[in-house]
Amino acid sequence: MRHHALRVLALATLLASGCATAQSVTTVPLGGNAFITQTSKAQDEVISDTGLHNWDSSKAVVSVYFDVQQAGTLDVSLVGALNGASHSKVQVSVGRQSYLVDLSSTGAPVTPVGSFTIDKPGYVKVDLQGIQTDGGYFGDITDLQIGGSATQAGTTFANDPDNFYWSRRGPSVHLGFNVPANTEYFYSEVTVPKGQDPIGSYYMANGFSTGYFGMQVNSATERWVLFSVWDAPDASTTLVRQGPDVIVNGFGGEGTGGQSHLIFPWKAGETYRFLTRAQPDGQGNTLFSAWFGTERGKSGKGKDWHFIATWKYPNTATYMRGVYSFLESFDPDRGYIGREGRFANQWAVSNTGQWTEVTSAWYDVDPTGLNRQRLDFAGGSKDGQFYLRNDGFFSQSVSSGQTFTRPASGKQPDVDLGNLP
Repeated sequence: MRHHALRVLALATLLASGCATAQSVTTVPLGGNAFITQTSKAQDEVISDTGLHNWDSSKAVVSVYFDVQQAGTLDVSLVGALNGASHSKVQVSVGRQSYLVDLSSTGAPVTPVGSFTIDKPGYVKVDLQGIQTDGGYFGDITDLQIGGSATQAGTTFANDPDNFYWSRRGPSVHLGFNVPANTEYFYSEVTVPKGQDPIGSYYMANGFSTGYFGMQVNSATERWVLFSVWDAPDASTTLVRQGPDVIVNGFGGEGTGGQSHLIFPWKAGETYRFLTRAQPDGQGNTLFSAWFGTERGKSGKGKDWHFIATWKYPNTATYMRGVYSFLESFDPDRGYIGREGRFANQWAVSNTGQWTEVTSAWYDVDPTGLNRQRLDFAGGSKDGQFYLRNDGFFSQSVSSGQTFTRPASGKQPDVDLGNLP
């Protein structure tokens, strides 16, 4: 992909009244707050830590997001340089309000755009679209400058360059469950509402202190059921056995360990079942196993279980600890698209076979939310289930650090633990 380095060329002013004043300017870096929300087939445009580059298509729309705490006027300016051209024309829009801005290689590096009306507090989306250019690029834009009465009560946006990757992915949200001592199995169900399953989503159902198990959207054509167990501090996790069609390999990045996944076309709107087991092996290790269940088998009768894998975690003998669920986006280029998961019917099964329903969950958010780099996160209890929601730049956050409950069903899941595959 071509990348033209940012040069301190300029941009000229244009048809706009009202611009961010020197006394009240806030600088919003595109590196942590912008996304290519509409693109061309070539897809040359890129958002890096230094902003927007390779902007060569008039079909591309670049959206910049930030939060304001009150309604009012919003004055906007562009900051950047004009690379590969002498003149270009760019449209800058907020909702149905827009200005055309002329950019010139002989102008100043800050170009006033105009004044927009913001009707209510919350997230604002500023769209940039190239209209015409006499060169190969519409410009390299590093920042927006914003001001006006809508910003006077405060603004929130990603302002930590060291964590722009994480802020573009968006905040991850979690549910923590207290299970009885000596819990050998943990059972739960996940439903993704229709339209809430964008590419790059991971709905983690059954997590524990050394691993996690859930389902994700890898591409427009492929979905996984993923079960991973981290390595121990002093030794590697090893595979004991795997289920039919399950792919096994190692993983790295956020720790190392063993990964197993089943390519499975799960669907939004349907409910899926997750079962994990922690079994001390009598030799100082723990065997972690996972099964994935559908509501109906291929025959249309009963409920199918798919065995994923058993991994041996060395030098620790334990039952289930640190049980939790989470929702995340793992694709920073799609961190502007919202998603939601419903997490329900949690049960713990002791090593003596006692089933206990779990109806309470501790809800929290990761440092992206806690450090106010993003505010679009929520969780709680509704319709008899727990839910988690993130991304999409919605403006109804739910504060982290709360305990939520769901009503007990009192109906033990229909699982024959002695006859699992």
